[in-house]
Amino acid sequence: MNSPPDSFLTRSVQALIRFRLPVLVASIAITVVSAYWASRLTFDQSIESLYADDDRHLLDYLESKRLFGGDELVGVAYHDSQLFAPEGQNRLRELSFELSQIPGVREESTQNLADALQLASGPKLSFLKKRRGQILEFFQGILVGGDQETTAVVLRLEAEGETPLPPGKTFADCRAKTITDIRDAAEAHHRRHGFPTYVVGEPVQVYDMFRYVQDDGRTLGWASSLLLVVVILVLFRNLRWVLLPVFVVQATLVWTKAILVASQIQLTMVSSILESLITIIGVATVMHISLVYCELRSQRDRVSALTTTLTLLASDVFWVCATTAAGFAAQLSSHVYPVQSFGLMMTLGSMLILVAIGAILPGTVLLGRYSADPVVTSGENSRLGRSLALLCDWVERHPWRVLGASLVVTAIALSGMFRIRVETDFSRNFRDSSPIVQALDFVEQNLGGAGTWEVNFRAPDVLDEGFLERVRQLAARLRRLEVAIDDRKSELTKVVAITDGIDLVPRIPLLISDLKRQLEILELMQPEFVSSLHSPGGQRMRIALRARERQPAELKQKLIEQVEQIVQAEFPDAPESERPKATGLFVLLTYLIESLLGDQWSSFGWGAAGIVSLMALAYRSLRIGLISLFPNLFPIIMVIGAMGWLDLPINIGTAMISAVSMGLTVDASIFYISAFRRAQRQGLDVSAALRATQHDVGRALIYSNLALILGFLVLTLSNFVPLIYFGFLVSVAMLGGLAGNLLLLPLLLRFAHVDARKPVNAPPAATGDSV
Repeated sequence: MNSPPDSFLTRSVQALIRFRLPVLVASIAITVVSAYWASRLTFDQSIESLYADDDRHLLDYLESKRLFGGDELVGVAYHDSQLFAPEGQNRLRELSFELSQIPGVREESTQNLADALQLASGPKLSFLKKRRGQILEFFQGILVGGDQETTAVVLRLEAEGETPLPPGKTFADCRAKTITDIRDAAEAHHRRHGFPTYVVGEPVQVYDMFRYVQDDGRTLGWASSLLLVVVILVLFRNLRWVLLPVFVVQATLVWTKAILVASQIQLTMVSSILESLITIIGVATVMHISLVYCELRSQRDRVSALTTTLTLLASDVFWVCATTAAGFAAQLSSHVYPVQSFGLMMTLGSMLILVAIGAILPGTVLLGRYSADPVVTSGENSRLGRSLALLCDWVERHPWRVLGASLVVTAIALSGMFRIRVETDFSRNFRDSSPIVQALDFVEQNLGGAGTWEVNFRAPDVLDEGFLERVRQLAARLRRLEVAIDDRKSELTKVVAITDGIDLVPRIPLLISDLKRQLEILELMQPEFVSSLHSPGGQRMRIALRARERQPAELKQKLIEQVEQIVQAEFPDAPESERPKATGLFVLLTYLIESLLGDQWSSFGWGAAGIVSLMALAYRSLRIGLISLFPNLFPIIMVIGAMGWLDLPINIGTAMISAVSMGLTVDASIFYISAFRRAQRQGLDVSAALRATQHDVGRALIYSNLALILGFLVLTLSNFVPLIYFGFLVSVAMLGGLAGNLLLLPLLLRFAHVDARKPVNAPPAATGDSV
């Protein structure tokens, strides 16, 4: 490979060997100190962060929050057959009071059916007693179900910055405590009265998403590491070499997190897979080194074997880390901050693996006076070696069959791309048995849609009858709206306009003389109703909407588009800056994956170009750079095809799987091509060089992929569905990479007739065995 001069490389390796103990001690000290800072790494838990700053949907949402205060609503619902009896009303008031006292809940905004009916029948609003049926219809789908036995307490959560935070707490900490307390209060109500009580709302879904990612990330991270340890122990039968990749990976993660904290960068939903990817790169690299060292150890002493191993593989390891970093650095071209930060984190982590290997491996391998070498039995080596040699011979005898089969698999996989769909039903990120999905099912079966959103439009600062009549007609059109795709239909389950409240208040001579008085009485009956729908200063009005959360993606998007078109038709003269806007958390969650996917293909293109360029630079051959691209495209095609044929939608966990897959498999190609060129420089022809490479590097690929695939299949136990998909698809990508590097790569090298017997600044043949 195109590495520094041999004398410099040799001196560097010798220096690492000579000063291994001081360097190891310094590394441990740095890791211990960094662990404190790494523990302070925080998680950005805002949905807004998953959008580009100039995204239209985000700008509309932020404007609505500024004008109307936002709608971070949580509903606590249950079924009570005696809801309208005095004891039922008392139970409802008791629960509502408990919930309103929870820190983080706006007490004055809490709504429940019992208080609303009591106020409407009180002395101040006694004229509403005869309109009980209209009042119940007004609250139906919000505070009471159509069965007249299901009810909900509606809570408005305090927005970020609305109240001071306790010392040492972040807004995410306080929000987590608020939702936990709400669920505890709901469970206590269940235990007291025997009614299953459900907590639902977009803020709860967002909280659960981040909670599952954090909790499962920690739990499953250790579980997969433990499984990796068991697999490597079975392969190497030596505890030191089992723990070595774990030490390298953990040190890399601690250093990376500490640097992120120092740089004031937070983890995001996208970068939650940081630990998984660093584990893949670190374990695969260390296992390659382990197997080469094991081979040389049978002929040399420990120091000589390790020196030769590091001299042979140092440039390989450098280019592995560099090309992986280049692949992930392409994400910096994204317009979405979490994707950018993910690219930065992985670039940093990939290069720190190189530092961790150089700092930890020599001192750990040569620690103590006794030998602690990896042990792979000769029988295992012989059987696996023979199998790989037979595979190489078979590929040599049947190149067109291999190529034809590859093309068929590729064609089938590519056809699966046309079956891929984007998942915008946010509830499908959770298992059906999870509390949030059970709550959504209950609410949507008994109260209507659980998705809350709005459409806002230009309005005068002082309302008049003419404008309100237009709003009344608009609300009626929205209630009649129904969209359909094939035999699937969707509609708005609740439409609440300011005119709905006004129409509850009759015009009684002398008591109510004008519209202003009607609005005052409406505000008394339903606090914040008017102010939450009309912003005089911003000259905007909104209509609150409810729709089913659990429905197909395309129906949601079509419903949102139709709502905007209907309002646009009602106000056709509005300029672009004042156009009608559908927004809310429901809309943000619907277009979330679209935001993450926005520039992934361009980022993927930049990543592929970066990898090809570095590979061409490393080998001083554009042909080699291009050859290395094809085996790494194969797993990406397999992954995308598998998603289409298995009906696995693109979600938060799989939105960047193509870019991730590219970074996961390129290291194997580097080790393979380097070993092949070394074998050629020793005088072997193409066939013999490929056979030797397949025997030695092929074993390392199989061992590392076996360990990592089993480790990442643990992710299928997650409570968060995107992590399940990610674990499965990473395994598919690694299998595809294994096939690409053991079948396609030798075939391409043979077709290209690469002659590497002339030196290209790679480790000299005099230092190496065919390993």
